[in-house]
Amino acid sequence: MPLLPTYDDVAAAAVRLAGHAHRTPVLRSRTADALLGAEVFFKCENLQRAGAFKFRGAFNALSRFTPEQRRAGVVAFSSGNHAQAVALAGRMLGIPACLVMPQDAPAAKVAATRGYGAEVILFDRYTEDREAIGRRLAHERGMTLVPPYDHADVIAGQGTAAKELIDEVGSLDDLFVCLGGGGLLSGTALAVRALSPHCRVHGVEPEAGNDAQQSLARGEIVHIETPRTIADGAQTQHLGELTFAIIRRDVNDIVTASDGDLVQAMRFFAERMKLVVEPTGCLALAGARHAGLPLAGRRVGILVSGGNIDLARYSELLASERGGL
Repeated sequence: MPLLPTYDDVAAAAVRLAGHAHRTPVLRSRTADALLGAEVFFKCENLQRAGAFKFRGAFNALSRFTPEQRRAGVVAFSSGNHAQAVALAGRMLGIPACLVMPQDAPAAKVAATRGYGAEVILFDRYTEDREAIGRRLAHERGMTLVPPYDHADVIAGQGTAAKELIDEVGSLDDLFVCLGGGGLLSGTALAVRALSPHCRVHGVEPEAGNDAQQSLARGEIVHIETPRTIADGAQTQHLGELTFAIIRRDVNDIVTASDGDLVQAMRFFAERMKLVVEPTGCLALAGARHAGLPLAGRRVGILVSGGNIDLARYSELLASERGGL
C-alpha cells in the first residue's frame, strides 16, 4: 500500500489552495445549539467552488501533475461532485478532463461538469464498474486517473476544510463528517489529530449503505451492493485502502442516518439557516441529531459537504412527509 498522507500533506495542500479555493464561512444557529444542547459550528462547504468540498482535493491533486501529465489530461469517475471539481480544476490549470458519471446522476451535476469544458461518459451504476471504466480510459488515452477518494493528494486537499474550521473557531470536542468513500473523513481526521487531538471524529454514512461500519467491525474493507439512498454522493460500495487505514486509526466511530433524517436536515438548513444543502451534505447534521451521542455542553463541528441538487428534486424532497422538523 502507498504511504499514508500526513498532516504535513494537509498543510502543504492548504498553501496550494490559497487564492484558488474559497475559504468557506463558518455559520452558527441558536436553534441548532438548542437542539443539540451544544455550541455548534457549521463549516459550509456547500458554498465552495463547484458547490462542494471536492474542489479542494481535485485542485490539490491536479496542481501536482507533471507537464507531461497536464498535456495528456485527467480521467476520473464520480457520482457528481468530484466530477465537477476535476472539470473545474482542469479548466483552471489547462488540463483536459474526461469524467465517468452514472446515467442517473443529478442533471445539474452533469450539466455543470460539461459546462466546465469536460467530456462526460455515462454508465449504469447498478450494472457497470466505474473503476474499471476509468482504468481502461486512462490506459487507452494515456491520461492520469484521479479517483474520488483513495488518493493521497485528494485526501490531503479534503483535510484543509477541517483545518480552516479549527483555525477559525479553535479546538472542538466533536466533529461530524459525511462518509462515502472516506476521502473527506480521512483528510479531516489527519487535520483534527494534529490541531485538536482530543476532538472525537464521527463519520456519518447512509443507513442503507453502512459498509464503513461493517468494515471497522470486521477489520477489513467490506464491499456492498450500490446502496439505494437519496444521498447520491455516498452511494459508494466500499472504502479505499488509504481511507480505511486512516479511518481505522484516527476516527472514533461511524454512525448512520436514514433518508428521513436527511430530509429533516435539508429542511432545517433551508428554513432556519437559509442554506441549500444536498442530501449527502446533510449527513453530518443528521448524525449529530439522531445518533444518540452525548453532545450536551460540548463544542461541536458540522461539516456541510455540498449543495449540488436539482431544484425540482430539492423541492420534491422538502415537500415529502418523511422530513418533519
